[in-house]
Parts: sequence; C-alpha cells; structure tokens
Amino acid sequence: MAHSSGRSLAASLLLIALASVLPMVLQPYGIYLLSLWAVYTIAAIGLNLTLGFAGQMSLAHAAFVGIGAYCTALLGAHGVPFPATLLAATLLAYGVGWCVGYPALRVQGHYLAFVTLAFTTLVFLVLRNEAWLTGGIAGISNIARPRLFATPTAYLRLCLAALLAVSLAVWWLLRSPWGRAFIALRENPIRAMSLGVDVRRYTLLAFAIGAALGGIAGAFYAPLVQYIEPSPFALGFSINLLMMVVIGGAGYFLGPFLGALIAVLLPEWLRFLHDVYLAFYALAVILLLLVCPTGLLGLSERLLAQRGGRPAERADA
Repeated sequence: MAHSSGRSLAASLLLIALASVLPMVLQPYGIYLLSLWAVYTIAAIGLNLTLGFAGQMSLAHAAFVGIGAYCTALLGAHGVPFPATLLAATLLAYGVGWCVGYPALRVQGHYLAFVTLAFTTLVFLVLRNEAWLTGGIAGISNIARPRLFATPTAYLRLCLAALLAVSLAVWWLLRSPWGRAFIALRENPIRAMSLGVDVRRYTLLAFAIGAALGGIAGAFYAPLVQYIEPSPFALGFSINLLMMVVIGGAGYFLGPFLGALIAVLLPEWLRFLHDVYLAFYALAVILLLLVCPTGLLGLSERLLAQRGGRPAERADA
C-alpha cells in the first residue's frame, strides 16, 4: 500500500506541476479549463474519500459544492476576505456533511443513494426559491477574486496550491489509522466493528470530511466563474462527480485526478462535432466504462498484474 500510494502521490504532484507551467503556452480559455480541473479534482477527491475508500454511496456532493460556493459569494459580497470565506465554507460544509451522514448509519447502498439524492434536491430548491438569501434564479454576480490573485494565471496557481494542499492532507489521512478504518468500513463493516472500529464515528467522518472538501471546491469555484446560480449544483453535477471518481478508479488516490481531467477535456475535444458533441461524449463514457468498469487505474493495474503473472489487487486492499 505504501509503495503504490507513494507512486500515486508522485504522479499527482507531477500533474499539478505540469498544470502550473502550462499557462505559459495556453490561451485564457485553456487557463480557465485548468482552473476548473483543479476545482473539480478537489471535489472528486472528497467524493472518492466518501465512496471509494469508506464505501458510502453519496449523490449529495453537488450540494456541498453549492454550499461552499454560495457561502463564499455571500460573505465576499459583505467584504469578508477570501481566507475567512474559505474557512467558513469548509466548516459549514463539514457540519452539514456530518448531519447528512446520519442516514448512512441506518441505510446502505441504493437506499443511501436515494437519501442523498433527496438532500441534493432540497439544497437545489432552497438555492432557487429563497431569493432573499441566494438571489434565486438570478444568482449572484460580480464575485471578486482575491486581490493578489485577480488575473487568470494567478488564480490558477492559487487553485493548484489548494489542490496540492488537499492532496497532501488526504494522502496523509489515508496512511493514518483513520484511513485504514475507512477501508475496513468499506470492506466489511461487521468485521471492522468486531475489531474495535467505531463504525458510527467513521461513517460520519467519511461524510463530513468528503463534504468539507466539496465546500473547499465550491469556495474556489465561485470566484473562478464570478457568477453562480442554482443550476450547476443540481443532481447532474453529483452524477458528473460520481462519473469522475468511477472513470478514474474509485478507491485509488490518483483516480479523481484522471477522472476530472477526462470530464473537463473530453467534451472540449469533441466540440468539433457541434450540436451532437454531448451525445458522443456520453457514448465515449459508456464505452470507457464497458472496457474498464474498475476505472482507468483498475484497468492499468489489471494489465500490469497479467504481465507479471500475478492476480490483480487494488492498491489500498
């Protein structure tokens, strides 16, 4: 586990380093896409922690990103500095995630998916209908970026710095007793309980920490696009984040990095197809999941295992 995690961390750091030098050869839209990749990756890391490592099915991650984005936008509009809004968004999402984790103590699998889907719908309706607070369908515009990071390139580097910090923190978490408890919870909750793992506590922590990372992603998303309204935080975004985790490889540290890269870049590469590019994007995702249902990293591990003449085994197992 340590060796594979070390290689995954090195590959993740390499991707972040590459993204930090690409602005020298990219146009503004390319810089925006890289920033979006960094934000989506942070959100997908949170979902991967909840789903891939702790085994808790969640369709609520779009709501956590929305909570972070609106918290940042509303506090920023009242002159609160970005570091304070980032902290507030993280803590708010953490607290809400802890509360959402309580149904996971009683239901699992597709039942839990329906509960978290209902929560996402509830948050979306609040964002859309409570115009006195969120601006409703008109949204919130003119969201300012931090003064020192107002240019697209500077803000990209801020997003990459946040991604780096999140990556290091999650890598440390997964190698700690907490991470081993999450994996035990995923593999067999009853056995984990018999070994002394506090299943109730770690289930709540899996939701809360994953939600906090979603809040961080939302805090960086709002100043990136500088205008937010409820639609981006509906169920479709939760499914998109789930797709990033699954395509990259659920339960692999590097999975969210690759999944977010495909989710951001593949639609852009298919735009030459004009009106039908989204249909081809959906077809490409379906074919990708048919070829490698365990994700890109699962496929690569299986191929390496077959070449080495040994059975495939997940890096975190």
